[in-house]
Amino acid sequence: MSNEDIKCVVLADRHHTLSEGIRVLLQHEFQAVVTVADEASLLESALRMQPSIVIADLALTRGDCFGWLRRLLARCPESRVIVLSPYDEPSVKRDAFDAGAAGVVYKFDISTQLVPAVHEVLAGGRYGSPVAVEQAARSENGKDQTESSE
Repeated sequence: MSNEDIKCVVLADRHHTLSEGIRVLLQHEFQAVVTVADEASLLESALRMQPSIVIADLALTRGDCFGWLRRLLARCPESRVIVLSPYDEPSVKRDAFDAGAAGVVYKFDISTQLVPAVHEVLAGGRYGSPVAVEQAARSENGKDQTESSE
């Protein structure tokens, strides 16, 4: 999918400074980047604009971490969602994918991983920050070593 096909990206994060940095990073890639700071604004904006991609903070709401994601996808099933997470645990990536996310980028990787994640997700793929892949491999290797030593 070319950048010309993408009219709008919706970015949802409660932290204005981070949102502004991401907006600047993405404005060179897409025609428009709309930023919102809460779930209600995200759902309203996404329903109105039907963006091809939504990028949202895992901690957008308190409580059910992925409730907003399920509600968003129920209203905008064609939108692809990338979750931004401060947590680099493999379970976060797995839970995000299980909830319907197409990608997970760890917040400390945004500067190098977000644009490649956007391109992969828009091409129909799934994307997980490399740190998650490396940690998952280490976890599995550690588990395998423990099981084989017993």
